[in-house]
Amino acid sequence: MLPKRTEFFELLAAHAERVLAGANAMLRLVNSLGSGDADIAPLIQEVNMNESSADQIKADLLNMLHKAFVTPLNRDQVYALTLDIDRVMNTIQDVAQAVSIYHITEVPSESRVLAAMAVDACLRLSRAITALKDKERSSETVDLCVEIERIEEKSDQVMHRAIQTLFQTEGDDQAALRAFALRQFYSLQEKVLRATKASAQMLEEILIQNA
Repeated sequence: MLPKRTEFFELLAAHAERVLAGANAMLRLVNSLGSGDADIAPLIQEVNMNESSADQIKADLLNMLHKAFVTPLNRDQVYALTLDIDRVMNTIQDVAQAVSIYHITEVPSESRVLAAMAVDACLRLSRAITALKDKERSSETVDLCVEIERIEEKSDQVMHRAIQTLFQTEGDDQAALRAFALRQFYSLQEKVLRATKASAQMLEEILIQNA
């Protein structure tokens, strides 16, 4: 099997596009919490549909990787990057599903900020992967990866402020349960940003080894 050089890059880009679409649906979901909007269930389903689509692309990529005699990048690197992208999508789905699992009906502003940061990071990840096929755009890819890492670093401050605020107010058992649920929710949102950072670092490793 001798796929065209562009096929690997096209599938990687398509994979990242599904992740970005899932992140956008997650952001709309988080922003709808507490607004009385009835679109929560469809938004969760939208995230799930993007995850299913991303899974199919991942399967196609890994199948091509298994059968191809020649690959445009190191085989192990393509495999690792594919799994990293998949991990971002899975963590986005975890956030969406947590809305139902923890019966979250409203969130503080910090949660919306974290969701918006996740979209920003996924947008840059999608652009970086799209640029990966062109060596002439390597500096653009590096810049995008650095931006992703900075977003993740800034999210730590938001996360710290969110947790600090969460446990400042005293309340009854119901309030304590809500604080626990939100703490778990924040943790899942944080994992999305960490997963995008890991993907960016893998991209940087690929660029260094293929310079």
